Amino acid sequence: MIKYLIAVILVVGLGYGLIEAWPLIAGPRLAISSPINLALDEDGIVTIGGSVTRAAELTVDGSAVLRDQNGDFSSTLTFPRGGTILTFVARDRFGRTVTARRTIFVP
Repeated sequence: MIKYLIAVILVVGLGYGLIEAWPLIAGPRLAISSPINLALDEDGIVTIGGSVTRAAELTVDGSAVLRDQNGDFSSTLTFPRGGTILTFVARDRFGRTVTARRTIFVP
């Protein structure tokens, strides 16, 4: 009987530990809502936006982007005529990164 009780306590403790450690194991998550990939923008003024979780730092083309307490971010950028590739990088405190790219065309 005591063996079963110890086994149940160990399984519950292990499960709880995995649930609590999941954010550390999973790494950062990055979701870009705008712009869509291969976006065509007539005036060159583009609003970027999305959300990031479990990240200590968010950059777009090497420049830091501010986000709110929920992890949502939004910024307006101006681009010259031609094609531009935006590189979004989310990095957690352990150095793990997630990268997303979007291509924008300004005629």
